[in-house]
Amino acid sequence: MSLARPDAGFDLRAARREDLGAVHAMIGELAEYEKLAHLCVGTAADLEVALFGPDPAAEVLIATRAGTPAAFALFFHNFSTFLGRRGLWLEDLYVRPQFRRQGCAHAMLRSLARIARERNCGRFEWAVLDWNKPAIDFYRALGAVILPDWRICRVVGDSLAALAERGPPPAPGG
Repeated sequence: MSLARPDAGFDLRAARREDLGAVHAMIGELAEYEKLAHLCVGTAADLEVALFGPDPAAEVLIATRAGTPAAFALFFHNFSTFLGRRGLWLEDLYVRPQFRRQGCAHAMLRSLARIARERNCGRFEWAVLDWNKPAIDFYRALGAVILPDWRICRVVGDSLAALAERGPPPAPGG
């Protein structure tokens, strides 16, 4: 089943196992674009377990044109305690350079918004790097609000292990 607007010229569908190589390659391209390749350590095998294992952690939409992989969007559900409903979190959206400015990203975001509505999600969210002005402008043009007061907190690697292992922090003044 195609999810894209017919005029976008792209076929959108849920990724299948045979798409893993293309999706993994595009993840590498995204990491290069964001200047974060040094953090991109996930393997195709990791991706396969996350998407198609016994307890899938995420889903992927893939866009193709004439059978050529053009873009992917990896997403999963989160939950809003304030809304009392789950939301849809877009972790990554990447369009290969030769397919940009042709309606692909718009078609993918529309498809994800439809999925969020069909699943009764209270919101559809994603993060954008503060230096990526073209993306910020594009998202604003679609009606997205860039939240100025929120910052992402992240604990990884040794810090994650240390936090998991240590007891509560000492009491102030104690």
